[in-house]
Amino acid sequence: MQTVAVRHWYGFGLSLLTALLWGMLPVFLKLCLQAMDAVTITWFRFTLAALVVGLMLYKAKALPPMRSISRSNNLLLLMAAVGLIANYVLYLQGVDYLNPETAQVLIQLAPFLLMLGGILLYKERFNRLESFGALVLISGLLLFFNERLPLLFSSLGLYTQGVLFIIVAAITWAVYALSQKVLLRAITAKQLTLILYCAGCLVLLPVSELETVLHLSTLQFWALMFCCANTIVGYGAFTEALHVWHASKVSAVIALAPLFTFLSMEAAVRIWPMHFSPSELDHWAYIGAGMVMIGSMLTAVGKGKQRIPAPQE
Repeated sequence: MQTVAVRHWYGFGLSLLTALLWGMLPVFLKLCLQAMDAVTITWFRFTLAALVVGLMLYKAKALPPMRSISRSNNLLLLMAAVGLIANYVLYLQGVDYLNPETAQVLIQLAPFLLMLGGILLYKERFNRLESFGALVLISGLLLFFNERLPLLFSSLGLYTQGVLFIIVAAITWAVYALSQKVLLRAITAKQLTLILYCAGCLVLLPVSELETVLHLSTLQFWALMFCCANTIVGYGAFTEALHVWHASKVSAVIALAPLFTFLSMEAAVRIWPMHFSPSELDHWAYIGAGMVMIGSMLTAVGKGKQRIPAPQE
């Protein structure tokens, strides 16, 4: 009985840590984007993560057995790689055009799209709680963008482009997650992660401007290091949480990530007023953001004990 309680609180703590790290991430990405482009930032994140995960697997003598991956899974591996790389880059492009709060609220579409993909491809059932959660989530998004809806549909300005980038990022994450669901039958999550990170390093290297790291300020450099560490620690905490707690509960806690983004932005405006300005959100937008989080939680709980891949940002 004591073991269950310890695992419960341990899983809750890891889930909360993941939500905190992923919630803070867009704020620090915004700092990096002031001096680097989205592709270069993503290359650094992939490269550092690949080195750390690769070293861990090498020491454990558990490097990915590439020969054991069947040819039928090669296409899925390609889809997962393209989906994850596109997700990272497009999300950053969206953050560049939007405030961090908007990007973090909008990316909550990703688990919803994964759920739809599971229904279409894997014939998973859509229960009442998931349906209600999806309805609350979509209603919350409409309320969050209440003042911006005419702008979104009337012109293709930077704001609209940013929203489109995040929506496509959510779609590409769902493609990655659906592909990963099958691939994890052949290799472990860490092994798959290493393959995808290495693929990202190779694909993005020719179009990355690595020399820009030399021109970062001290604050921007440490922001980049935080983003790189976030990739490793955030995903590691999420994976460990899945081992000790129900996936539905883990995902419900992680749905709190937008809350930590709002809190992080409040702190960033006070600490670094030269880099951040307050976001112009009305009270309806805040209510909408709350509904999005509640909708994500309800959808996650409705999934029962299914394993849910980690959303990448």
